[in-house]
Amino acid sequence: MRLQDLNWMDVERYLQTDDRIIVITGATEQHAYLSLLTDILIPSRIALAAVEREPVLIAPALNFGVSDNFIDYAGTISLSRSAFDLILTEIVESLMQHGFHRFFILNGHSGNAQPARLHDLHMDNEIRVEWFDWWRGDVISTFESQYNLKLDHANWGENFPFNRVAESPDEIKPPVNLALLEGDTNPREVMGDGSFGGAYQIDDALILTLFDQIVEDVVERLRALRTL
Repeated sequence: MRLQDLNWMDVERYLQTDDRIIVITGATEQHAYLSLLTDILIPSRIALAAVEREPVLIAPALNFGVSDNFIDYAGTISLSRSAFDLILTEIVESLMQHGFHRFFILNGHSGNAQPARLHDLHMDNEIRVEWFDWWRGDVISTFESQYNLKLDHANWGENFPFNRVAESPDEIKPPVNLALLEGDTNPREVMGDGSFGGAYQIDDALILTLFDQIVEDVVERLRALRTL
């Protein structure tokens, strides 16, 4: 259930019974051999799968985030922190005008963070906000421990069938020493192809099992949001 599939009258009817909405945030940035829109495609697919079980309206995704560390990679589009905060805040405030009160912000990019204004609105009980980084839930840590893996930028943990645009190397990349990014060092000299290290890909059956577990987590969070 997406805004793009509705007209304004449909939205008014939705608001008669529900005031929840999913807002997807992410980035357009390098992900080694994966799509530049990986940080949008993953949370978007999670949201679409989740609302099949818990019907909640999905707003159009904010495709750009704070990606200055990757700006030397072709195709990366970065916003400043202040620009991201302003844009996201104004999106939420626009939706507030129509009666949306409970916001599930499904974030796909580690460079993004909840704007202070949204935190203040939440604390003042003007709105309810749950900010969820999909890769930071208990589901992920349990999966990592079970299979002795570590999810990181552009490695197996972001390599789903739906965001592949090229063949990934069949190898394990040594972890990138991100401390070397300090100073005037060129990020591409440190990160190489852009992956932060580890296996580039794991068996599809395994990664899709993880996907289903993430969706289940999001469904439970959406249901809990309705009662807040």
